Amino acid sequence: MTLTELRYIVTLAQEQHFGRAAERCHVSQPTLSVGVKKLEDELGVLIFERTKSAVRLTPVGEGIVTQAQKVLEQAQNIRELAQAGKNQLAAPLKVGAIYTIGPYLFPHLIPQLHRVAPDMPLYIEENFTHVLRDKLRTGELDAIIIALPFQEADVLTMALYDEPFYVLMPANHPWTKLGVIKNEMLNDKSLLLLGEGHCFRDQVLEACPSSNKTESGNFTTIESSSLETIRHMVASGLGISVLPLSAVDSHHYAPGIIEVRPLTQPAPFRTVAIAWRASFPRPKAIEVLADSIRLCSVSSPASKD
Repeated sequence: MTLTELRYIVTLAQEQHFGRAAERCHVSQPTLSVGVKKLEDELGVLIFERTKSAVRLTPVGEGIVTQAQKVLEQAQNIRELAQAGKNQLAAPLKVGAIYTIGPYLFPHLIPQLHRVAPDMPLYIEENFTHVLRDKLRTGELDAIIIALPFQEADVLTMALYDEPFYVLMPANHPWTKLGVIKNEMLNDKSLLLLGEGHCFRDQVLEACPSSNKTESGNFTTIESSSLETIRHMVASGLGISVLPLSAVDSHHYAPGIIEVRPLTQPAPFRTVAIAWRASFPRPKAIEVLADSIRLCSVSSPASKD
């Protein structure tokens, strides 16, 4: 018993004519007749009563054709499910991002992604790198946006863009008279940093290694839980800080409250990357996500080796 044979008997029951049924099935009339006879022989019953003037269903044939119709409908449902599975951009994508990337990237990424993949909404989570790593490994997230370095077994990474660091200061700070800030100058004043667990904190400390001191002379490190909280403290005059470029203009302060200056070249930077499981079955979704992130990033693309 095959789906083709089931289609033959359903079509013949509808047309009640071998010639018309064969035409609808795009086969010759003998081919259709042989297929119907073969199914009847396999089942051991007559499905159709044949006369010179008509083709009618037998009583048992009516039940068989009704069931055959249901089988064909279920088979079509299977085909449709498989076809939907081929469209890797037709289902939600679970994406995570670290706290210092998500708030500044997603407002640009989501409109861009909606243009190229309107049927692929994002489930979004912001968290620490180690939490995102665990959720990626267990399948709770499909892809994560993090800062390099990042290594995990059976996980692929792709660098997306480099993002330089800038110095944030109150508008009345004496450094506003300078066009650029030297890295070593960050040792002279209060530096506001993210708390433990944020990789951006570690990157800032690495860029300014001697800033990893606390309460030494006039220098004090004050830790915060978010870049936005740090921005507010800078605006209030508590100290200065270092921000990634994407966070520089993402604020609602009026002119004359805060100022931003670049660091001397070569300026410290971070490389933003995407990571996903090597076994993830929707590589096209990852490709579109990565391309969209590149298009809406505020920094120059990451250099290629």
